[in-house]
Amino acid sequence: MKKILWQHIQDLKKSVPLIHNITNYVVMNNTANALLAAGASPIMSHAQSEIEDMVSICQALVINIGTLDEYWSISMIKAAKKANDLGKSWLLDPVGAGATPYRNEIIAELLELKPTIIRANASEIMALAKASNLTTKGVDSTAESTEAIEAAKSLNKEFGAVVCISGETDIIIDGHQKISLKNGDALMAKVTGLGCSASAITAAFAAVIDNKFEATTTAMALMGVCGEIAAKNSAGPGSLQLNLLDKLYNITEEEFLSHLKISE
Repeated sequence: MKKILWQHIQDLKKSVPLIHNITNYVVMNNTANALLAAGASPIMSHAQSEIEDMVSICQALVINIGTLDEYWSISMIKAAKKANDLGKSWLLDPVGAGATPYRNEIIAELLELKPTIIRANASEIMALAKASNLTTKGVDSTAESTEAIEAAKSLNKEFGAVVCISGETDIIIDGHQKISLKNGDALMAKVTGLGCSASAITAAFAAVIDNKFEATTTAMALMGVCGEIAAKNSAGPGSLQLNLLDKLYNITEEEFLSHLKISE
């Protein structure tokens, strides 16, 4: 499996897919740079008058509801519908799921459009599946990844999406398949938007890999390994951002294969 994931990383760099991001404005710059470093090309656009045209020219779509509002929500729904019409992969990052009734309402509409991939922390996954009355703590998770496995399975069964639970251990679920990744570093939690970057990179791999379970696994493995290596050379969260971008760009096969901690 490790060799397959590394080949996917090379395939992304060769393909340079164009990824359409409707994402929160806190992380747009970070997300765009992460996509470029990994080998993809970003577009950030949410204007309703061009949203369908943007989806048409891109290879995959990211919908991240972090800075949700009434205008953006219409754009998100139009974009998801267009992606479905064109048979293109789209990823839902339901930031802050469970925090407010409005946020939950928009999430429910997006889920009905059947995202290709759902990537979120454990609290958000549990809120999506209504598996718990857990209250989310902003965009940070108050639950462990393993606590959300049953909720993830329910989401996968109901909507058909590959589900990624992000956390200290990343867990990817699709049908009877389940993979756990135990890379990364605690310092990554001190940098805003790394989860958003992970979502965008996941969509990039989904644009070039037919197997969306493998695409999701590859993205999370790459982010985890690069974050882990970058943290060792960082004095704090500021330098981690720089070092992570560099490592996404220049990671070697030996580094990836030797650091990756994966179990099925």
